[in-house]
Parts: sequence; C-alpha cells; structure tokens
Amino acid sequence: MKNRWKVWALVLLAWAMAANAQSPVPVDNPTGEAAAVKALLQKKFPDAPIRHVEKTPYFGGLYEVLLGEQMIYTNKDVTHVLAGALYDAKNLPDGMQNLTDARARELNRIDVATIPVSYAFKRVKGRGERVLYLFSDIDCPFCEVIERTLRDIDNVTVYTFLLPLDTLHPDAARKSKTIWCDKDRAKAWEAYFATKKLPDNKGDCETPIEKVQQLAQGLGIRGTPGLVFADGTIVPGALPKERMEAELNRADVAAIALRAAKKGK
Repeated sequence: MKNRWKVWALVLLAWAMAANAQSPVPVDNPTGEAAAVKALLQKKFPDAPIRHVEKTPYFGGLYEVLLGEQMIYTNKDVTHVLAGALYDAKNLPDGMQNLTDARARELNRIDVATIPVSYAFKRVKGRGERVLYLFSDIDCPFCEVIERTLRDIDNVTVYTFLLPLDTLHPDAARKSKTIWCDKDRAKAWEAYFATKKLPDNKGDCETPIEKVQQLAQGLGIRGTPGLVFADGTIVPGALPKERMEAELNRADVAAIALRAAKKGK
C-alpha cells in the first residue's frame, strides 16, 4: 500500500510540476479543518506545491486544492484524490460551466499593477476604458487570429508584450526586434499582420524582449497568445470575439470590485 501511495505521489507531483515549472507564491494559509487537510496532503505528497485548500459545497464537502496552478479535489481524510475538471450541469442541455477552470483562474489572479507596461507598446481603441495585457509571438498563427479579433473590438486599451517563442519560431525574435525598433510600434505591428512586411530597420536598438520572457515565466504564461485581463485573470489562447467581449466586460467589473475591496481594508 505504501508503494502504491509513492507511485501516486510521483504521478501527482509530476503532473502538477509539469504544468507549473515555476510555482507562484502561496495563495493562503488555511485554518481549522482545511489546515488539517493540507497537513495530510503534505504528508502524503511532501514535495507538492500546495498553495490553497478550501472546503466546497460539492459532494457533501469536497476540498479544492491548488497544486501550483492546477486544481485537484480530495475528501477531508485525504483517502481519495480527484484530478480533473468539475462541471456545473444544472443548465443542461443548454450548457455546462467548468467550475474548476473558473476557480483556478480566480485563485491564480495576479496584481496587474505589478506588470511593467514599459515593456509593451500601447494601442487605444475608442475610449480605451477596458484593458488587456497581450503576450504575443509575431510568428504564432493563433496570435494572428487574436489580431483579427481585436480589429472588431472597441473601447479597449491593449498593452502588447513581444514574446517570441524561440524553440517554435526561430525567426520571431529578429522580427520582434524590428517592430520594437520602429518609431511607431503599434502601427508596424498591425501592418505586419495585414501585409507580412516588416519595418525597414536592422532591429539593433535596445529591446525589452528578454525581460518580457522572464516576466511571462514569472506570471505562468508559457504559450502565446497569453491574455491578462484587468482583474488579473490569465486566459491562454485565441478567444473568439464574443468570448473576448465577455471576458473584457467581466474583468472590468471585477477590477472595480477588487479596487474597492483594497480601499476598504
């Protein structure tokens, strides 16, 4: 039995660490029964990066546990562990809500005030009241999809961070440098996605690209496009217009609530 637990510990730890190469700081310090659950988990999985433990109303009191950036579930005695998504099926057949994804995003929220926007170029569309921090690779096909989507979205300020993924796109860093070295970076960026023509410069100015790569790693952004919304939630991938609009609106409201909560403390 002990050997079986060791195998599961290795499997669970490998799964958590593969998705979380650089574990963020702890989210909270549980008390009471949640603290006891954390202690049991830590005993059985001594190297697991346990950041959060909290009781849920699901299945008579299942505990949600944040391992690195990934959510798992367990009972209070830690005799069973569930690694997978939990869905709210109340609205079937119209749709289901991924409760695991929503909760993990909330717990992994970052403080956008700590994002150095000097590493990005800025685009303001309309009033620019909503905010999006976009980590993008110039040769990423999904980033091109995001750019097409953004053409049809108004009232947003977009901070674009150049994040060339060297292993996938070996020429992306060179292209990104020419964009950054142009006198109008935003215009040069949009022109490239429209015409595939780069600015006429050698890309030999000082750029923040290496700093952006370090920043992305610290935030847990490992692919492009990486989207950070105004409330600090991180969403990967090329969202369609309807989802992008919904996320921008949701995050705008949530950011206001977070700022009010900070002032109230």
